Amino acid sequence: MPKKAALFYDYPAKDGEVFGQGRRQTIEKLTDLYPPVVNSGNFDEHAHSLGEVEVVFATWGMLNLTPEQLAKLPKLKAVFYAAGNVKAFAQPLVDNDIILVSAWDTNAIPVAEMALAQILLSCRGYYRTVREYYGAHVQARAKAFHRPGVNGETIGLIGMGMIGKRLNTLLKSFGFRVIAHDPFLSEEQAADLGVERVSLEDLFRRAYIVSNHMPDLPSTKNALGGPLFNSMRDGATFINTGRGAQVVEKDLIETLRNRPDLTALLDVAYPEPPLAGSDLWTLPNVWLSPHIGGSVGDEVVRMADCVIEEFQAWESGKPLRYRVTSQVLADMG
Repeated sequence: MPKKAALFYDYPAKDGEVFGQGRRQTIEKLTDLYPPVVNSGNFDEHAHSLGEVEVVFATWGMLNLTPEQLAKLPKLKAVFYAAGNVKAFAQPLVDNDIILVSAWDTNAIPVAEMALAQILLSCRGYYRTVREYYGAHVQARAKAFHRPGVNGETIGLIGMGMIGKRLNTLLKSFGFRVIAHDPFLSEEQAADLGVERVSLEDLFRRAYIVSNHMPDLPSTKNALGGPLFNSMRDGATFINTGRGAQVVEKDLIETLRNRPDLTALLDVAYPEPPLAGSDLWTLPNVWLSPHIGGSVGDEVVRMADCVIEEFQAWESGKPLRYRVTSQVLADMG
């Protein structure tokens, strides 16, 4: 008998339909799928039909199930989450020994690709030349500074989780030298990844591009401050696709104001978006993007593919690659 399953999510599909392009149909073939999509707004309406559900396939907008709601799902054994960060809803599931799987590794792909694109452009001097060109309208003046290119330049990665590891692999194919800071990274792991493990201070001092991928933990708040930014190389770039709260914003702004040679590419901020009066909106060497690093458009179905594969592995008694245990949840960004 196929397992009884349901879809739990609530998000606007303008950025791509996670269970689209035949993925919902695949789940229907593999399970006895409850037809309506369940969310926080209609859970009570459908609760009477969910008592036999063993498996939930979810994505953005997954419910943070209350004890009362969990009581109405007495046979729930596993949640397969086709997205990344699970912290908003994971704890009740983990506490009740419900298997939780996340497609966080798959969602790391576009973030790593976006950071790679920004690194390649930065090494060509793109962001600095563009702002100089708009200011002077003179080609020679716009590019009258050292632009190192990509052959052998040093890139610093803060955090070697899923995104950092994927980005490292991409960077190696372009001949970059990668240095990394991650308190959880051992020398043996660094050797396996082909990166040099360094202190945060050495990373900022040596890297031409610093790319932040720290996990979102209380210990990483305000981890990146003025002394680090002030120590950056001439013409260097700071990329943040991690979290805005990890940066001491006033320190970053002061450094960028005093160091027009530097560039900051910020896909995240704190608060998000930055306050209306923040200098991040007006500094010429800051490029703000509205948190677009994650999966979008045709990419989102890859997350559904990931959890469908994990579901099939679980049904077959095979090991799960992306299970979120209590320890994984504690360390996850």
